Amino acid sequence: MNFIMQGGPIFMVPLLLLLIAIIILFVKGLKDNSEKTRKIMKELGLFAFVFGVLGFIIGMLGALEEISQSADIAPHVLAGGFKVGLLSPTFGLVIFLIGKLFSIILISKKS
Repeated sequence: MNFIMQGGPIFMVPLLLLLIAIIILFVKGLKDNSEKTRKIMKELGLFAFVFGVLGFIIGMLGALEEISQSADIAPHVLAGGFKVGLLSPTFGLVIFLIGKLFSIILISKKS
């Protein structure tokens, strides 16, 4: 759970909530398996990915502003910043993939 705090709680906590919502929808889908449940699950997964990318872009814009005002920046500081910046889109992508996988499972169960 440390990666949530490292990635910035402003973006990582909503992403975690989206993951929980997708898991709840999957469990619900195992019972009723409606098209609406699968569609909402897929859309939430896509939203999670885009939200993670938005977090990366906003973070990088702030970092680039700081870099432009700094006379000298160490490469290890820059690499560490990129690592932290990539946590939210990576988490969003994982959530997206989980949503897609759950959707595929529900579709295969329906057939």
